[in-house]
Amino acid sequence: MSIFQAFILGLLQGLTEFLPVSSSGHLVLGQYLLEVKNPEMLSFDVFVHFGTLISVCIIFRNDIGQIILSLWNAVRTNSMRTAYETNEYVRLGLAIVVASIPAAFIGLMYRDQIAEAFRDPKLVSVNLVVTGLLLFLTRFPKAVEGKRIGLVTGFIIGIAQSVAILPGISRSGSTISTALYLRISPRLAARFSFLLSIPVIAGAALLESKTVIRQGMEMGFGPFIVGMLAAALMGYVAIKILLRIIESGRFSWFAFYCFAIGIAGLLIVS
Repeated sequence: MSIFQAFILGLLQGLTEFLPVSSSGHLVLGQYLLEVKNPEMLSFDVFVHFGTLISVCIIFRNDIGQIILSLWNAVRTNSMRTAYETNEYVRLGLAIVVASIPAAFIGLMYRDQIAEAFRDPKLVSVNLVVTGLLLFLTRFPKAVEGKRIGLVTGFIIGIAQSVAILPGISRSGSTISTALYLRISPRLAARFSFLLSIPVIAGAALLESKTVIRQGMEMGFGPFIVGMLAAALMGYVAIKILLRIIESGRFSWFAFYCFAIGIAGLLIVS
């Protein structure tokens, strides 16, 4: 893989990671169109996902700091139950922990099958159409003012995130859509989805670290670094864009893009 190919794929990953259009699906189709045929590209995918992790940590650094500090204080003072009811950051932090469990389980148990799915552009195209349907249906539920995300809602959203391990199923799309189905406000749904991406992406990067180092030695670390930096830059931009779009009530509009790309992908790879 050349530096140019890595740069394009990194930009593609960063732009689509937080927009509800499946970054993994776009990476698979992008690799197909750019004729990147490395059989172990899953490690590169994880590495550019790490670039988007950098962007979400920068934008939500205050939330991350408050969650860590609030959880630590609750543990230190043995007041977790009270803090859960009264402190938003404690509640969010615990919800993120619970919501991360399904994806961690699926990722560890079915790693080989997931890697195989990343090599099937036809499956990706079908899943993009499924993502479009998920997004389109968010037009109907109405948010309940003041509804919070807790352990139960967090776990349900986490199940949606675990399904999004499959390429073509958007992680942000499935998690935000599920939160909207649960009648969470769009702003909180997006915020929780972004924060929820942190442990999943970090865990996947850690799981693939040995393979990344081995492939970096074989391919050269240049493409990995260029892809990561490009993804970090575009990820920052994508978060800002999505926050504005979801507040304007146009989140479901992404459905038509997913339908178009999914159908186009089926036509191209058939």
